[in-house]
Amino acid sequence: MTDDTSIQEDQTDVAVRRARGEFVRGLSGFRHAIGDAEFPPEAGRYHLFVALNCPWCHRVTLTRAVLGLQDSITMDVAFPNRTGDDDPAGPNLWEFAPHRVASLTDTRLSDCTEETATGESLRLAKAIYQREGSQEQSLPVLYDKHAGRIVNNESAEIIRMLDAHAAALGSTNAQRPQLWPADAGLRDQIRHLNDRIYTTINNGAYKAGFSSDQGVYAQAFTAYFDTLAWLEDLLSDGRAYLTGDAFSEADLRLFPTLYRHDPVYHLRMKLNGARILDYPHLWRWLCRVYALSGVAGAGSLIHCRQGYFGRTWNGTIPLGPLTPMSYPQAYLHPELAG
Repeated sequence: MTDDTSIQEDQTDVAVRRARGEFVRGLSGFRHAIGDAEFPPEAGRYHLFVALNCPWCHRVTLTRAVLGLQDSITMDVAFPNRTGDDDPAGPNLWEFAPHRVASLTDTRLSDCTEETATGESLRLAKAIYQREGSQEQSLPVLYDKHAGRIVNNESAEIIRMLDAHAAALGSTNAQRPQLWPADAGLRDQIRHLNDRIYTTINNGAYKAGFSSDQGVYAQAFTAYFDTLAWLEDLLSDGRAYLTGDAFSEADLRLFPTLYRHDPVYHLRMKLNGARILDYPHLWRWLCRVYALSGVAGAGSLIHCRQGYFGRTWNGTIPLGPLTPMSYPQAYLHPELAG
């Protein structure tokens, strides 16, 4: 198992840290890889279980989309709100429940699906793990339909293996980006970016939003906005993407958090220091990534709003922001940042 801090959080004194109010992300237990002897890269063999409100799942759905793997890697989508206290299986469980009605829209969500990969029409993601003797319950999950086994549930590793084996997995995008390029210098840049982005932005948003200690929150808040300023400066030289002219893994890993910032995290995660719209270069970068083929369809702000607000804050979901326009429509307008 890796000790890369751009993949997983340091677990030192985890019980003490949680007891004092710090949010500490747990570890993912399934760390096999496509390319291992038991998991060969084959089109049509693999499946993803995801929730579209989850930013870690969003990394994976983005990868599937930009690499052109939608036709060869099937996918099931959980309802954005987990089970409640009245569920016979218990609360806080990811559920494949296309019949559930979203309070935001007062309708069923067309993206949500039944579970289709195991042949058992399982209702809960937890039940997929239980088939292998595990008590984990997180998403995303990369699943081998032929072997009937979980391959991996660590998003950072899933995106890397899909990129490495895109052709063999059945990519239909002849112009697909190389997310983890062969050039050693670019890899060093991506590692550096990944480390800071994961610690202060991806996981930092959760440190700010879900830690109950004021000092932990303040530290996460400051680090988050310090990194946004650093990224704004990085992009100020006119580069299209974080490492230059080519979209890379670093861009893909940053996008899910910034996509959520203005319409969700600014309020829900108490990250109200500024909007992404207040950073002109970052805003134009965000719009540029959103315009890439497949990206808009790989996420859903309806799922995000429903998931983050629908079971907290009295279950009432904010309807904004509406200025300068609603989201995600705003991402079609890079000129909004001036």
